[in-house]
Amino acid sequence: MVRDDRLYAFIIAHTSRSRSQIRRICVHKRWVKISAVVGCFLLGAAIYGIYGLTQRIWHQRVEQENARLRAENEKQRQQLDNLNHRVEAVEDASRRLAEISGVNSQQPSRNGAGGPFLPLVEASTVEHKTDQLERELHAYEVALRERVAVPSIWPVEGILESGVGGRRNPFGGGSYEYHEGQDIEADFGAPVFATASGAVTIACGQNGYGNVVYIDHGNGFSTRYGHLSEINVTVGQRIERGEILGRVGSTGRSTGPHLHYEVRVNNEPVNPRPYMPGAGEQ
Repeated sequence: MVRDDRLYAFIIAHTSRSRSQIRRICVHKRWVKISAVVGCFLLGAAIYGIYGLTQRIWHQRVEQENARLRAENEKQRQQLDNLNHRVEAVEDASRRLAEISGVNSQQPSRNGAGGPFLPLVEASTVEHKTDQLERELHAYEVALRERVAVPSIWPVEGILESGVGGRRNPFGGGSYEYHEGQDIEADFGAPVFATASGAVTIACGQNGYGNVVYIDHGNGFSTRYGHLSEINVTVGQRIERGEILGRVGSTGRSTGPHLHYEVRVNNEPVNPRPYMPGAGEQ
């Protein structure tokens, strides 16, 4: 007996105008199995496609989040770099001001300090402190620059001689004359220093002064250096306190090697000794 692998389905069709009819539809089991396999394959493909699409969407979201985090990290890094540059600028300005004021920045502070340790973690707080420090440093720099425009060092190493005021004529004759500066006896060729920062206004030979240098320091202050053997600056040159402007000599109306030093306020000669540390003790 031959085995029948076909499946049968019976459909009874009935209409009001005709008698009932029975129709038979048969499907081979092989096609059912093939259809099931194809259906499973299509279902698996659909599930795999949906899974792959879900994974791609998830990876896109992860990549977007990573890009956002990288951008945020780069922004924070730039802010930190900018803050470090500002701190370095403040440190450089502090060292520069220390050099201008003559303070050794390597010396430890003698002032006591202490208190409980509170770690600083907020970048905004650091930035606020940096802004405040920059403002204070700028104000200090302005005040210090005004200070360096005031004569405050000796123009040459030597011995104080005739000062401002009346004196006997050094060339004899028994007459008296008014002396507008401070004479400082020093070795011929000794370096002469600018006693404050400023601009050179005169650098040439003049009657009485011999080779002389005038420096305008601003704020009404000016200084003069006379009887120089040589001049090492030019008119219009910017010179800083402590820089060499010439050498001691005996040019002009002079009896021997020395420096004639004047300090003027609003072009009126004043006693230079208060502007020379320790000069009042000699």
